[in-house]
Amino acid sequence: MTIRRLTACATVAAVALAIPRGAALATPSGAFAFPAFSLPAFAASAPDPAAVAQDRPDAAQEGADAAARPRARDLGIAPGVFQPGPLNAITDVEGVLVGHATVVEGDSLRTGLTAVRPHAGNLYFERVPAAIHVGNGFGKLLGVTQVAELGEMETPLLLTCTLCVWKAADAMVEWALSQEGMEDVRSINPVVGETNDGGLNAVRSRPIRPEHVREALEGGSGGSVEEGSVGAGTGTSAFGWKGGIGTSSRRLPASLGGYSVGVLVQSNFGGILQIAGVPVGKALGRYAFRSRVEHEPGGRTEERHGESQGSIMIVVATDAPLSARNLRRLASRAIMGLSRTGSSASNGSGDYVVSFSTATSVRRRPGAPVATVEALANPAMSGLFQATVEATEEAIYNSILKATTVTSRSGTREAIPIDAVVEVLRRHGVVPPP
Repeated sequence: MTIRRLTACATVAAVALAIPRGAALATPSGAFAFPAFSLPAFAASAPDPAAVAQDRPDAAQEGADAAARPRARDLGIAPGVFQPGPLNAITDVEGVLVGHATVVEGDSLRTGLTAVRPHAGNLYFERVPAAIHVGNGFGKLLGVTQVAELGEMETPLLLTCTLCVWKAADAMVEWALSQEGMEDVRSINPVVGETNDGGLNAVRSRPIRPEHVREALEGGSGGSVEEGSVGAGTGTSAFGWKGGIGTSSRRLPASLGGYSVGVLVQSNFGGILQIAGVPVGKALGRYAFRSRVEHEPGGRTEERHGESQGSIMIVVATDAPLSARNLRRLASRAIMGLSRTGSSASNGSGDYVVSFSTATSVRRRPGAPVATVEALANPAMSGLFQATVEATEEAIYNSILKATTVTSRSGTREAIPIDAVVEVLRRHGVVPPP
């Protein structure tokens, strides 16, 4: 049986999470009483389970599971000093569209695609300034050298699984060349990023097909972005728990230009999970190198997939009019947000950041002999740097908190237990007492 799901990322109603006051919840350190709380903002932005149930028998339950999981701010976790945009998503940057195609097939395929389009037009004719920063280069990111050389993107950005990169790129080229006005195009540079979801997905089967790519590209929306075990995050793992897609945004105050920065991540990496500086991974007993530091004679504590190895793709969008050079500087700051969550960029980690500006004043048109643009000067970058660090950190938290448990023939990757996370954060004063 083949199951495919397209997520158009529209703003819809959802189920709010409420835990009765005094409910006993089991955690690694014992039971504790959880206060009652409701999540109105969360309920307004999560997907309606019924909306995705038409062609998936399990979609209603899966959607309900995702809807019942909070984002970071629903738990009182709000990194930094700047406020998010209305959606707290990369789509708060005007014009950006995000689409998912989730591929679940039989008991072995758990993968998908996530497409990010800087604007709804034809990028080949209205190119956006762009840059790529490499935190650790163990990866298969496609299209790097031309973006680095010319400082622009001429296709949307696709995220998928490691061995699906070339099939996704080929399908996107076919899609792009079929667009109106592209009849005489002889060269195009597809940008496709990846992480290896082989812990849950039969990655060697390379299941991505052209129809999946079209779904992600043509089903994109500028509304709320579905997070967690969806699209390119369907089979990913992070810190030994289920990882996935996460997003966040920041809007600078008017005195700093009023610009927006949005971040989307595909989390599939390891390390020692920290949330707001709290060593959550250690408290929950899942972290990199645990088998070495807690090794007892005659026994061995096994590490779970994703506790020490893995990768992350980070996409940074802004409406600030930036040059490719300053977009490269902006992209490098996303790694600082990544490090705040506990990553040390292990040897086998492919940590890449793709950044772009949607400002119409800095778009490039092929064939123009002279390009006259007005871009922000260097001194105006500091607020954008801070916004990028904050939004990256929060997007990663959202990718983990929103991810649901996923099972395949290869095993099960559990969702991180929200109750236990809240207890640890409360002990450290990050979450207020009941």
